[in-house]
Amino acid sequence: MRELKGRTAVITGAGSGIGAALARRAAAEGMNVVLADIQRAEAAAVAEEIGTDRALAVHCDVTDEASVTALADAAYARFGAVDLLCNNAGIVPGGRHRRVWEYTPGDWHWSIGVNLYGVVHGLRVFVPRMITQGTPAHILNTASVAGMVSGSGSACYGAAKHAVVRVTEALYAGLREEQAPIGVTMLCPGLVRTRIYDAERLRPAEYADAAPQAESAELDAMREDLYRHATTAEEAADMAFRGIIDDQFYVFTTIAFDNAIAARADAILARRNPEFESIVEMSRKDAGLHAGTTA
Repeated sequence: MRELKGRTAVITGAGSGIGAALARRAAAEGMNVVLADIQRAEAAAVAEEIGTDRALAVHCDVTDEASVTALADAAYARFGAVDLLCNNAGIVPGGRHRRVWEYTPGDWHWSIGVNLYGVVHGLRVFVPRMITQGTPAHILNTASVAGMVSGSGSACYGAAKHAVVRVTEALYAGLREEQAPIGVTMLCPGLVRTRIYDAERLRPAEYADAAPQAESAELDAMREDLYRHATTAEEAADMAFRGIIDDQFYVFTTIAFDNAIAARADAILARRNPEFESIVEMSRKDAGLHAGTTA
């Protein structure tokens, strides 16, 4: 989708991080922007930067399909069409590093509700309307390198992102089979300097952790050090828009996870027991590559 000026983008999770950067980049391309976030005040602040003549902030809980439907209704009522849908909202349940059996039901329901159902609801609500428009359009789903690798770390988040990868590939294949003029890009960020690990401030009461665990000072310091050299949200948004404009499906923000992706695929094809590299170590490589140092 090379012509963006004057068209309309809907972006979830647009109040901060990659979502806010996508909104600013869409505006820089001359697009109208609908900024959706569960924290409407944060989305409204970004909309004010862009200019409320062509930006609309909407409260949206992506875990609730009715809320996503209300978002679509608001977007179409204001701008008449949606040409770019960015299913971007995401969270990482916080607390100490947990083994897969230690995550609480609240962790699982919240992670899958936002990270997976946020995408599913976006597709169910918007895709039929976008097909009916009959005009060239594009969908960006934010997955993660965590959806391409495996191991003991980030299982609650990674499981949802693995599902997003499968859903996005099915979306791409299905739209091609329908010969719909809608492109698909899957953004797979590595380490990006956002507030995703601060998502506990947004945890709804129904997903409350019965025994919340604070981060250790050591883990908190390590994360700060990694993020100091991470890819910025603006850089990730630039890569995403290059993918959208060039109709590129797979967009990665880093090559730091490539060896782990290849090793996992090789083990599957060879029917060999896997050996997983630590996600923390891969993130260190990512930070090192971005800082121009050896990891």
